[in-house]
Amino acid sequence: MRYLDDVLRLLYPSPGGRSPRTVLPHRLAPRRLVPRTRWHAALGRPVLVSDGPDTIETYLSGVLGRPVTTVVRVRAPLRDNRKPVLEAYGDATLLGFVKVGDTERARALVRHEAAVLEMLAGLPLKVVTPPVVRHHGVWRGLDVLLLSPLPVTSRRVPADLFDAAVREIAAIGLHAAIDPAAEATAHPRGWHWHGDLSPWNIAPAPDGRLLVWDWERFGCGVPLGFDALHHFFHRALRRMRPPQAARACLAQSGRVLEPFALSTAEARRTAVHYLVTLADRHYRDGHEPLGPPSEWLSPLVDHLESLI
Repeated sequence: MRYLDDVLRLLYPSPGGRSPRTVLPHRLAPRRLVPRTRWHAALGRPVLVSDGPDTIETYLSGVLGRPVTTVVRVRAPLRDNRKPVLEAYGDATLLGFVKVGDTERARALVRHEAAVLEMLAGLPLKVVTPPVVRHHGVWRGLDVLLLSPLPVTSRRVPADLFDAAVREIAAIGLHAAIDPAAEATAHPRGWHWHGDLSPWNIAPAPDGRLLVWDWERFGCGVPLGFDALHHFFHRALRRMRPPQAARACLAQSGRVLEPFALSTAEARRTAVHYLVTLADRHYRDGHEPLGPPSEWLSPLVDHLESLI
């Protein structure tokens, strides 16, 4: 809630009237800040935000040429690439998702994602459907990226569709100037990767393609299969601790990467490179969500140094 207060001062700074909002589902478990209705009276006192002439809502209203209200996703400031994310609505219609770059690292990632999506828009993708950039600009020194909503469904992603998406992303050629500081990898050569092809960043589309969002970690120079290993590893983290999930990632790498025609030795080598790359990312982000690598990574890979 303290971080939410900071975000609201940043995005709704103007003097003027005050608009009541409600934290859902509850202040003890804040997830979203929404415009308050009379049905919210039992959910505690309202949160008041400015509805003055220079807020993120007035900025987006000017960009889209229609009145816009926002829902703020409440996110803890655990690492320096974490950023305010909002849903933009016109009446009851979802117009898009908004990412706000409020730190140097977050601004770089927002600009990187905008460049990646602009590049993808010019490619004849057959499997993957990314969001469309509706607007990218600067407001009060903050990078603001407005992305089109995707028709997300709750159906499971078929394995063959996922594998086809990994192959298509790996084969993408860079046709736009993308900020090289936004992504660095531990492998000197190879294929492209989405960078965060986690279960929560993909969904099957009604037309049989794969919806894929959150492209801010897209990069190149990694072996084929990094995206598949990332997906497996983060699914494993839902049911086991990081050391066990890392061991499972290495042990199951042959099965995970079998669709990409990698040998067992190549798969194990790729898994080690992936885990080292992920630990390096966390180090550069200034946050270790899995704990120190000395606890979850080193015991696994130290005796596999010859693979690196």
